[in-house]
Amino acid sequence: MPIIGWVSEILGWMINVIYSGLELIGITNIGLSIILFTLVVYLLMTPLQIKQQKFSKLNAVMQPEIQKIQKKYNGKKDQDSMMKQNEEISAVYQKYGVSPTGSCVQLLVQMPVLLALYQVIYHIPGYITGVRNVFTGLTAKIMSVDGFGSIISQFLTDNKITMTGISANTEFTKTTTIDFLYKLSPSQMEKFSQISDFSGFSDLFDKVAQQTSHMNTFLNLNISDTPLAIIKSGMAQGGAAGYLLVFSAAMVPILAWLTQWMNYKLMPQPKQAPNSEPSAMEASMKSMNTFMPIMSAVFCFSFPVGIGIYWVIGAVIRCIQQLVINRKMEQMDMEDLVRRNQEKMKKKMEKRGVSAQQINQQARMNARNIQAPDKTSGLSQEEKAAQRKKATEYYNNANVKPGSLAARANMVKQFDEKNAKKK
Repeated sequence: MPIIGWVSEILGWMINVIYSGLELIGITNIGLSIILFTLVVYLLMTPLQIKQQKFSKLNAVMQPEIQKIQKKYNGKKDQDSMMKQNEEISAVYQKYGVSPTGSCVQLLVQMPVLLALYQVIYHIPGYITGVRNVFTGLTAKIMSVDGFGSIISQFLTDNKITMTGISANTEFTKTTTIDFLYKLSPSQMEKFSQISDFSGFSDLFDKVAQQTSHMNTFLNLNISDTPLAIIKSGMAQGGAAGYLLVFSAAMVPILAWLTQWMNYKLMPQPKQAPNSEPSAMEASMKSMNTFMPIMSAVFCFSFPVGIGIYWVIGAVIRCIQQLVINRKMEQMDMEDLVRRNQEKMKKKMEKRGVSAQQINQQARMNARNIQAPDKTSGLSQEEKAAQRKKATEYYNNANVKPGSLAARANMVKQFDEKNAKKK
């Protein structure tokens, strides 16, 4: 995927710089690199989050008005009613100076970044030169063995090992072999080194295992291992050390759920009109925001610890950002925000060739539609036809030939009399 690939190259360069910088001061730890990398990326995405939160803040204010319009046209499926409903809702958005797709733009920009983040985290050796170099010598030795690809495929099949992007059908090149070695857990690496075809370089296996253990260990956890595998290993080990390992591994999915749930709770929620039921979209979003943190915890048990660290740190950073943004939003003057949004929208529309006079005229027409809606919009076709017939009969009730000059004169006379009575 070209866009995600391009973004991945940029993010990969960033994490490589972070790891290389830590390496210069004697710290070669991928877990710490992931934390700093996540921090930098989310700080760079802060402007987009602020824009999204501004829209959410305005959306919370707009929702009662939009719900009132939707309630007004509830059950009316004819084309005229639907068009008027859309016009009145558009007028509300114009009133607050925002676009109906305001939050979608920020999400569309963030989506490739988030997908690229996963790409980088899943393929660390492909982006961090220092990590890749650790496996280069061992990879060359493995590839020198005849049929090494078939041996690796058979090892994956026999041990029922699943890896993202790597399977028994993978064509093993230098890159995929390095990825395979990096994703092996310590126990799997030890088992792989015991294959008779690779017995000639067991010392190199031991050296790589020591280096990767140092690189991958974070808070006593191997970030290339899964929490589920670590829990099983800790239970088998027993004792204080084993149960501490179980506790540390279990905390990864628990924190993934807790931090993402807190992030959702801190987000501004749209206000609902009194005694109104949430719309289908709102109910769906609420269910998804409740369900997704739980799913994150479930996935974390079978994903490498490195992914769990990324999820937890990312959610913590978003929570801190949300607290700061919420505080700023509370101090923000809504009228000033609306005025600035209206000015921005006005400039955008003028750039498209729409004059200020046309903008103001359209706004007045939309506002008039909201304030003084058509009284006959709620009538059925039969009731509208009856009203037209009644009006026609009123002006044609004289004993004159319909369509004649006398009938027209009588109609004008009766029209004047009717208006005079209203005055």
